[in-house]
Amino acid sequence: MIDLIQITNDPDMARRCDAMDGMRLWVDLERKGKAERQAGRNTFISSHTLDDVGRIKAVLRRSPLMVRVNPLNPDTDAEVEAVLAQGADWLMLPMFSEAGELRDFCALVAGRAPVVALLETAGAFETLPMWMKTPGLHEVYVGLNDLHLSLGLRFMFEPLALGLVDSVSRLVHAQGLRLGFGGIAGLDDGLLPGRDVLAEHLRLGSRAVILSRTFHRSDSEDRFEDRVAALRAAEEHLMQRDEGQIEADRQRIADVIGDIALAQRGAGDAPA
Repeated sequence: MIDLIQITNDPDMARRCDAMDGMRLWVDLERKGKAERQAGRNTFISSHTLDDVGRIKAVLRRSPLMVRVNPLNPDTDAEVEAVLAQGADWLMLPMFSEAGELRDFCALVAGRAPVVALLETAGAFETLPMWMKTPGLHEVYVGLNDLHLSLGLRFMFEPLALGLVDSVSRLVHAQGLRLGFGGIAGLDDGLLPGRDVLAEHLRLGSRAVILSRTFHRSDSEDRFEDRVAALRAAEEHLMQRDEGQIEADRQRIADVIGDIALAQRGAGDAPA
């Protein structure tokens, strides 16, 4: 069962997630440099605070709580101590580019919680073999939104179609680590429908995916729990595919991604 990751600082939502199997809660404390990096883009910038870590942890009975801290900086030691004191189960390091940054972060955590490396820069992708064996590393999560921009691509799922996530998957699994990537909308929602995104997660042996903002459609009559149940049913169905069906789906999905990327490039090149 793939972990479905819900980003929230709402205790009521956290309780609803905790009542279901295979959920992971995420409190997001990343701020440093994010507003400048995402200026002009329709992306999420969290307003979560350190106190939210303890508030969410207090209502959880089954689900792990992951906290994304800021990129490595002079205050990271204090931030790590603070979030661990609030009860964080897993810690995520964003926006690193070099192996030494992840090593330093894991040394600060010192085995007190599993570390998730958020692979979202060209530098982190290029140096992947150099940091895969970092002690304390538990999961590699490929952040497609920032990674595709760092690589000069147009559509966030292009790294998937180009086989870049495949290469990460091979290294991650060879090292015995967990893999996660991207975000997922409802089964029939999104430029790349959630059903196709889920199919690729299963093909690549992914263990985690973020429930995107699009997953929480305000115009949907379905309850959140019903949408999660539909995702789980699709997961079970897709797991029954044989190798030929998996490969056919891979090729079809790569073509869909290629068409979307081509259209977005054309739109970007068109005169205003």
